[in-house]
Amino acid sequence: MQPNKLLLEAIALRKCIMATYNRTAFKLAPHILYTRHDDLFVDAVTLERDGRRPREIKLGAFKLAGLSELALTAQTFQPEALFDPAAERYVETTVFAVEP
Repeated sequence: MQPNKLLLEAIALRKCIMATYNRTAFKLAPHILYTRHDDLFVDAVTLERDGRRPREIKLGAFKLAGLSELALTAQTFQPEALFDPAAERYVETTVFAVEP
């Protein structure tokens, strides 16, 4: 499955994904797919990094071209309160976002 199609499905169904980014394995809860400088990015909450939970919950930006080994998981997520789909950075750049 193409990465952007997989991410659209993950966002729509609120399912986590597994991916490798900078040679590090991540479990992510993708919240929004958007463009920046003609490149696709996904902002997601990191649930695991190399199998360990992060110290704090935060929304990170991942360039789609840098993600590899993407796989949809059965684990679902609830949108994080810290995610604001109306934030200025997403204005006129949003491809698809999780519904609150």
